Amino acid sequence: MAQPTPWDDPEPLAPHTAPLPEYGTGSLADLLPTLAAGLGVPGMTATITELTAADRVCVFLVDGLGWEQLRAHPDEAPFLTSLLGSSRGGTGRPLTAGYPATTATSLASVGTGLPPGAHGLPGYAVRNPATGELMNQLRWQPWTDPGPWQPYPTVFQLAHEAGVHAAQVSSPTFEHTPLTRIALSGGSFHGRLAGEERMDLAAQQLAAGDRALVYTYYAELDGAGHRYGVASDTWRGQLMRVDRLAQRLAEQLPPRSALYVTADHGMVDIPFDEQHRIDFDEDWELRAGVALLGGEGRARHVYAVPGARNDVLTCWREVLGEQFWVASRDEAIEAGWFGPRVDERVYARLGDVIAAAHDDVLITASEQEPKESALAGNHGSMTPAEQFVPLLEVRS
Repeated sequence: MAQPTPWDDPEPLAPHTAPLPEYGTGSLADLLPTLAAGLGVPGMTATITELTAADRVCVFLVDGLGWEQLRAHPDEAPFLTSLLGSSRGGTGRPLTAGYPATTATSLASVGTGLPPGAHGLPGYAVRNPATGELMNQLRWQPWTDPGPWQPYPTVFQLAHEAGVHAAQVSSPTFEHTPLTRIALSGGSFHGRLAGEERMDLAAQQLAAGDRALVYTYYAELDGAGHRYGVASDTWRGQLMRVDRLAQRLAEQLPPRSALYVTADHGMVDIPFDEQHRIDFDEDWELRAGVALLGGEGRARHVYAVPGARNDVLTCWREVLGEQFWVASRDEAIEAGWFGPRVDERVYARLGDVIAAAHDDVLITASEQEPKESALAGNHGSMTPAEQFVPLLEVRS
């Protein structure tokens, strides 16, 4: 075989070479159906076969607690580190978040038990086919009717209907948000500001029924990572707090309980230079033929003006193909990026072109997205640092 010469153009990354999330066997979308099946909820299937059923189950989701970041900081998280061998039913393996590895998508996957192509929140910001506008699915702006946008029942709703005591313990801020409604509603909601109060109340809610499914959440680790990076003292301080909270909850578990500590995504720090941050708003090649730029820096949905789809795909692949997996909408669907199926109502929400970061690089938009473009820590793509999340287990 001939050796490549120095002037040969390298081949772009092929969409099918991206490391897929473990949809159907070990992704976040498989967690609650597995736990609910163990509680006897009709229609639920235990697809994470390594897990053992318990009568009372609590999921503590720590926003941004990636598997790789946790393993890199044993001194800051001695309790969680001691549980690494328990992850995923004692296999010592992580779960995968799903694509894109971002909060709105992951929380919808957790709560509905469905991958992104089915629940329909396939990114941080996607086009609403009915209006042609970008819809931010984390902030739910502009307002969109939540029911048609995500019509499937949550696992909490199904568990509640089956007689399981279902409860969410989180910040009061989230009680009435559209994202909570479509992803996490069902049973009762209990708002508490302090993390310690959440842990105490989650334990109480576990004990409130012979069969119980309880969810609690902590966001501040993710916020510290975004603002200061996962290499920062602030992030490490937040990890220490998370470790104490998890231990506090574990020590209060009522009998016949299982606690699972997991996350919605990991995170990577991206250097602040032109080599690692490509500014869409200042790059005429990337802007050509683009009507809307969606997604986020490491997981972009690109919507072309009519008739320009193929040209945009060709340009993005030529410019970014060594650093990003760049796919057309149909290529990404065929490769399984969003799960084994994409519902008809979801199809046009996906970009004409979809770009998932392979290297430590971002596509920023300094004018359109000044706050997001200034973040130190980022996530969204299919790299291990973003995709792998723990599933640490404590049983009583």
